[in-house]
Amino acid sequence: MAMERGELIYKIYRALTYGLSPLIQLHLRWRKFRGLEHPLRWRERLGLPSLSRPPGPLFWFHAVSLGEGMCAIPVIKCCIERRPDVTVLMTTTTTSAFEVIKHQLPNNVLYQFSPVDTPGAIDAFLRYWKPSAIMLMESELWPNLIIGAAKNRIALALLNARISAKSYGSWSQPFVNSLTSLMLSKFLLILPLSTTQAIRFQLLQCPPFIINFCGDLKYGDQRALKELQVQLMNRKVWMASSIHKGEEK
Repeated sequence: MAMERGELIYKIYRALTYGLSPLIQLHLRWRKFRGLEHPLRWRERLGLPSLSRPPGPLFWFHAVSLGEGMCAIPVIKCCIERRPDVTVLMTTTTTSAFEVIKHQLPNNVLYQFSPVDTPGAIDAFLRYWKPSAIMLMESELWPNLIIGAAKNRIALALLNARISAKSYGSWSQPFVNSLTSLMLSKFLLILPLSTTQAIRFQLLQCPPFIINFCGDLKYGDQRALKELQVQLMNRKVWMASSIHKGEEK
């Protein structure tokens, strides 16, 4: 019954995003005019590619902004090392992430801007790139993307998964929670960044057998952190950073 209700709510969401697609495209053009989208590659946000797809299997890693994107880089490098036969596609949403991450990725990784969650953009993106697996970073829960991937039998994973208290309140609302449950049921793997986050996913009716632990990917490279501490030991350091509440501890 809950799954049927989730399917119904998804159909309503899909119809709404389909109807709003022209306005979303206008909004993207406005953002490009204001310098918030890439001036030449902004159409990638509509699912229109600017690169050729190589033959063979392809893994898609998606992150919103710089912090999430940097978390994905060690996983991407490990993936390339273990599966040299696989092409890796990386997408982000923000231009600030694009300007930094494009210099950090291995040369053979493809980079695109992520499609907006409208039926046309997602369907075009999946139809062109045909990923074998999709790795979403942190809190990227988009109905058209997740349900569309599942219908195309694409494996889904959520890495460094987290849901803020505010987002948890939104996703657990009576009208929305069945859609949330439907989306989470489509994942094969969820790696929460803490026990608290794992509990939130379970309260949102995520199947417990797909939840595993690997620690917070943002703090995974302890050797590099220790080397940095040694280098900065006798220096005065000034740092500007963007953090979430509690991370400074």
